[in-house]
Amino acid sequence: MTIEVLGGDIHLIDLQTRLPFRYGIATMTEAPHAFVRLHVLVDGQHSTGVAADFLPPKWFTKVPDSPLQTEILEMLTTIEVAVDLSVGSRAETPFELWQDLYERQAEWGRHQEWPPLLVNFGMTLVERAMLEAVARARGTNWSELLHGGGLGIRLGDCDDRLAGLEVGDLLPTGLPSEVIARHTVGMADPLTDEEITVEDRLEDGLPQSLAACLAEYGLCHLKIKVNGDCDSDLERLHNIARLVESSGVESFGFTLDGNEQFRDPGHFRTYWERLTGQPELHGFFSHLVFVEQPFHRDVALDRELMGGAGGLAAWADRPRMIIDESDARNDSLVLALELGYHGTSHKNCKGVFRGVINACLIEFLNRHNAGDGTRYIMSGEDLANIGPVALLQDLAVASSLGITSIERNGHHYFAGLQAFPEPVADQVLAAHGDLYHRSSNGWPTLTVRGGRVSLASLQRAPLGVGFAIDVEQFTDSVRWRAGIAT
Repeated sequence: MTIEVLGGDIHLIDLQTRLPFRYGIATMTEAPHAFVRLHVLVDGQHSTGVAADFLPPKWFTKVPDSPLQTEILEMLTTIEVAVDLSVGSRAETPFELWQDLYERQAEWGRHQEWPPLLVNFGMTLVERAMLEAVARARGTNWSELLHGGGLGIRLGDCDDRLAGLEVGDLLPTGLPSEVIARHTVGMADPLTDEEITVEDRLEDGLPQSLAACLAEYGLCHLKIKVNGDCDSDLERLHNIARLVESSGVESFGFTLDGNEQFRDPGHFRTYWERLTGQPELHGFFSHLVFVEQPFHRDVALDRELMGGAGGLAAWADRPRMIIDESDARNDSLVLALELGYHGTSHKNCKGVFRGVINACLIEFLNRHNAGDGTRYIMSGEDLANIGPVALLQDLAVASSLGITSIERNGHHYFAGLQAFPEPVADQVLAAHGDLYHRSSNGWPTLTVRGGRVSLASLQRAPLGVGFAIDVEQFTDSVRWRAGIAT
């Protein structure tokens, strides 16, 4: 196979949330959503792929005093640079093209002195668009492309322990028809309808409070964000525990998202021991699956701080912990496991190839560590993903990695696909009627039943998306930049 990138462009649409999404130090009420289109020559055949994602402030760089507009323009810059670097690139396999472009983007980022997570973001959109173009050219779906050798992945290049192994030796080939949607409980989310004032009550036909979401969606997994203040977190957890118990949730599980609130393992240990030392919460905490990224990225992978006598590995009864924002480089997972973490997350915004490689390594280690009881984790997390492209691609990739519970929050914080033109709504419903349905107000919204979403139509599509979207109905990046500057 030969792959050559002939050209690419970027288009954006500005979206507003239906309710504020508070995560860490940020509260998102609006954000641009970017589409990257790539024109690719695959074995002489022209093909087009599209990828999309939000540009969320205060996630790729958690700098409190940085203006939101500055952060958004930095994210757009990484996308623009990635598209420019990709044009004219040529390789024998998608994997080789990714390796080359990843290194070139990383080199640009080092000169800019920008953090790797931000730098790599733009290249992940190019990567996804390229993969969709390849799948479309070959007339296949993502799973077949992944397991059929069409990507040219050399696992041994990424970790010596994986030398001689193929993706099909480690990742599942039989994919489930549905996946658990792990519902986000943001820091500002109302827990009951009674908490919602008349002024804040929505009339969009979708559930607003956690209690309403539990009833409407049949939720069984939650992702609960904590702010690091033990008193307020305890009060909120008590209230959530009571709600879950009264709702009669079966097979309940939850994760806690620390959102980088801690900078010292001793401080977090004190917080954790008090949090879990409440007798009335013992039953609730028996359903904990893991804690996500409690430590700030500046210290989370610090060998001296995390690997010493007061570090993670020395804390024998620590909770299962994974990194998320700290998974900024291709070798981040290896270092995290050495320091005592139990795994990492997958998000397409951190990279498809990185997710595949990390999932393969985790499966390999779990097989070889079976005797000592160690089980490593790859979770599925979210970036307020919504359709018509980003959500579908993320679900397709994450489910192919063997992840059975994936955080979903875009359908909760955004009113379905209300902001998109009617032709887009028609395309989504025609191609993915198992995943979306028309809301009472007429626009497509995600279908969550029994706490699960369907994967059936996604698995038949090139990279989750079963239609060709026209990105030119949105604003091209040059005009969008000019508009935000004024």
